[in-house]
Amino acid sequence: MTIADQVTGSTIAGTAKPVEVKSAGAKRRAAAPAISLPAIGERELRLDLFRGLALWLIFIDHLPPSLLTWFTIRNYGFSDATEIFIFISGYTAAFVYGRAMLESGIVVATARILRRVWQIYVAHVFLFTIFLAEISYVATRFENPLYTEEMGIMDFLKQPDVTIVQALLLRFRPVNMDVLPLYIVLMLALPLILWLMKWRPDVTLGLSVALYAVTWEYDLYLSAYPNGFWAFNPFAWQLLFVFGAWCALGGARRMSHILASRVTMWIAIAYLVAAFYVTLTWYVPQLSHFMPKRLEQWMYPIDKADLDVLRFTHFLALAALTVRVLPRDWPGLKSPWLRPLILCGSHSLEIFCLGVFLAFAGHFILAEVSGGPVMHALISLSGILIMWAMAWLISWYKRVADKSGSKTKSAVGSADMAGGG
Repeated sequence: MTIADQVTGSTIAGTAKPVEVKSAGAKRRAAAPAISLPAIGERELRLDLFRGLALWLIFIDHLPPSLLTWFTIRNYGFSDATEIFIFISGYTAAFVYGRAMLESGIVVATARILRRVWQIYVAHVFLFTIFLAEISYVATRFENPLYTEEMGIMDFLKQPDVTIVQALLLRFRPVNMDVLPLYIVLMLALPLILWLMKWRPDVTLGLSVALYAVTWEYDLYLSAYPNGFWAFNPFAWQLLFVFGAWCALGGARRMSHILASRVTMWIAIAYLVAAFYVTLTWYVPQLSHFMPKRLEQWMYPIDKADLDVLRFTHFLALAALTVRVLPRDWPGLKSPWLRPLILCGSHSLEIFCLGVFLAFAGHFILAEVSGGPVMHALISLSGILIMWAMAWLISWYKRVADKSGSKTKSAVGSADMAGGG
C-alpha cells in the first residue's frame, strides 16, 4: 500500500469495474461526478479515535491547570482539540448527509439534517439547564458566589427571564458551553454546503476561504448576551468545517499525492517545530529574545475566536503527518488499549455533554477539597474513566437495540455529533 492509499482510505463509491481505455484522450473525456464518496464498508476507526481523543483533551483543558494539562496539544503548538473536533465533525457530517443527498435528493437530506440539528439543540438546552442547576446548587450550598461569576451565570441570576430567552437564542452561554452553539449553526448551513459541493466542490471550498478572509477584513461576528461576541465565530470556523466536508467528498483523494510528497512532510515538520518553539517562549520568556520583533508584531495575538490562520495551518500540518504515520488499516486501531478512545469518539454528543458536567464537578472538588497534584490527577483520570464507562454503556444499549431490528450503522462510523440519525 502506498502513502497515497493510506491517505485516501477506501475506494470511491459508485466507481464502475475497471474498463480498458484505448487512449488518454478517451480517459479525459470520461465524465466524473462532482463529488465522490468512499464505498460503504468497514467503520473508519481513525475518525472515532481522534474524536475521542479530542473529547478527552477538551475535558482536561476545561479543568484548572494540572500535570495532565501538559499532555494536551495546546501546550505544544497553536491549535488544540477544538480544531480536531470541528474538522472531524465536518468530515463525518458530509459523509453521512452527502450520501443521503446523492441517494435521496436534497430535500430528504435537508430534512434529516434539520432533524439532527434539533437533536443537538435539545441536547444543548438540556445541558444548559443541568449546568445552571449544578452551579447554582454548589454556589448556594457552599455559600461561594464566586462560582456563579467564574462560570458566567451571574446575569442569569439577575435577570433569569431575559437570560433564558437569550440562551434559547444561543446568545447566552456559561463557560465551556460554546462548542454546541457553533456546531448547530454550522449544521444549519450544511444543506447549502452540500448543494454547492454537488455542483463544484473546489469552488465551494474557495467560497469558504473567501468568507473567512472577509470575516477578518471586515470583522464579522455574532454578538453574545449580555455583551461581547461568540467565543467561536461561525463565520471563521466554518472554514475548518467546510474543509472537512470537502475532504470527505473526494478532496482528500484528489490531493493524496500532495500529502504523500516528502516535501509536504518536511514543510509540515518544520512548521510544527517552529510552532513548538513559539509556544516555549510563553513558558520560558528568556527564549523570546531570539524571536524577531517584527515576527512577533505580525504573529500576535493568535486569535482563537476567529480561527487565526496560524492555528488553521498548524492543524493542517498535524493532519498531514497523521495520515502518513497512521494508515487506515493500522493494526493498532484494533488494540484494546485504544478501545476507550474509539468508544468515546463514536458517541461524541453524549460524551461531550458529560465532559462539560464533569469539568465543573472537578473544578468544584479542586476548589473545596484539595487542589494538590494528586487530586488533580485523580479527578482527571476519574473523569476519563466515567466518560469511557458511559460510552461503553451507550454502545451496549445500541447493540441490544440493533438486535431488535434497527439497522447497524457502518462506513465512516456514526456521525453522532457531526450528523447521523
